[in-house]
Amino acid sequence: MKERKISGLFRKYLFSTMSIILTSFTFVGILLTIMVSAVWMNEKLDLLEENTKSITENTSLILQSEYMGTGRGTVLVICNTLYQTSETLDADFFVVNEKGEPVYCKHIIQNVASYNGNCVVHDNCIIPGNVMDQLRSGVNYRDTGNLEGVFAANNFVVGCPLVVNGVFRGAVFGTMPSTSGLLKYVAVIIRMFAIASIFAFFIDLIIVYVNVYRTTRPLRQMSRAAKQYANGDFSQRIYIKERRKGKYPTEIEELAEAFNSMAQDLSALEMSRRSFVSNVSHELKTPMTSIGGFIDGILDGTIDKENERKYLVIVSDEVRRLSRLVTAMLNMSRLEAGKMELKPAEFDLSEMLFTTLLSFEQIAETKNIEVLGLEDLTQKKIVADKDLINQVLYNLIDNAVKFTPDSGYISIEIKEDSEKVITKIRNSGAGVPEDEIDNIFERFYKTDKSRSYDSKSAGVGLYLVKTIAEIHGGSIMCRSKVGEYTEFILSLPKM
Repeated sequence: MKERKISGLFRKYLFSTMSIILTSFTFVGILLTIMVSAVWMNEKLDLLEENTKSITENTSLILQSEYMGTGRGTVLVICNTLYQTSETLDADFFVVNEKGEPVYCKHIIQNVASYNGNCVVHDNCIIPGNVMDQLRSGVNYRDTGNLEGVFAANNFVVGCPLVVNGVFRGAVFGTMPSTSGLLKYVAVIIRMFAIASIFAFFIDLIIVYVNVYRTTRPLRQMSRAAKQYANGDFSQRIYIKERRKGKYPTEIEELAEAFNSMAQDLSALEMSRRSFVSNVSHELKTPMTSIGGFIDGILDGTIDKENERKYLVIVSDEVRRLSRLVTAMLNMSRLEAGKMELKPAEFDLSEMLFTTLLSFEQIAETKNIEVLGLEDLTQKKIVADKDLINQVLYNLIDNAVKFTPDSGYISIEIKEDSEKVITKIRNSGAGVPEDEIDNIFERFYKTDKSRSYDSKSAGVGLYLVKTIAEIHGGSIMCRSKVGEYTEFILSLPKM
């Protein structure tokens, strides 16, 4: 199946990431506009204040010069300076007296012949008293506004006290529209930022696209694999790039590893399930066919009266085998569902083992199996669920008898320490290969399906043994040497 290049998760991650980047660019643009505007305004105010101070110094020198006096020549020089500076900075500079009334401005230079002590253009620009008081105290005035209604619009306003021979004679004011040139200046900065942002955005888009695509690829593979798993195909695995030594896995890599492990377990479980269904079907079909055939033979007279008992014994054995299978399946179901309630009681484990061995006496004699260790059995008391432990011993002995060859042996041993009782059951025979020992306690697992003596096994006996031992706080382990023996070691706590 071809991998889809675009998925819902991929689009979600891509769009959310690019939205965050775009939002960040927008926020930076707004912040940059505010900061550029503030810097521009401060620079304008600084420039206006610097020139206002310079005009104030020049005006003070002119007024206190004994060569200039106070006539029209003085007016001409002062107003010319105001005019030149105003035109250069695109600003408006004017001089007021100590009452805040304008006396010199750039416009007078054009009408110096008719000058009568008033500024025609600035007649209405009377400086408020509180501002003049501040200047009179020697502190410069600096603000952005309309100077308490003096101007119609907001302006940069700077005022410097005019002192002549130590006497306060008024002030020099410089004004400039607060928005004049700002929009153009900010527009240039924003245009440069926008161009750079567009290039950066597309570069980020490519990088984010590649990274998100690579990051979500295992998730897309998991989604595709999960659909195959739902259809019963567990062959799909998630590709995981080989990590460098010492590098820790990412969360997605850990998820992919867990997913592959889950797929492996599901595959093994599915194989076990199919094997189990096949085995159980066979186990149910074979004895039921035998039972039906023998009973029909008895009923229709095919089997004579002399052989009826012989075949009824066989039917009885087959019924017991079916009963054991059903009981094992029910117990496995209860154990896995956590519904098995233990009924602990004190009993002698050695006596139970001996009694269980007696139930296999006929089979052991038929196969000429020698049982070793019975003479060394002594009383070993434990507290456990008697029925469940009996099932454990039955399964272990049944397993030993089944796999012991003719004229072989089974040895038993029970010993104890301060905390637990240890039961060892060893049988001669082909043994269990080393690579299968860890699997024999798994449900539905059979060591060799081709061997005739394992053909009647559903693969649940040892799984039940392990589960029952563990819910009692004990354990079961297997040791084997191929071609010689197999030994199971059961450990159970005394109390």
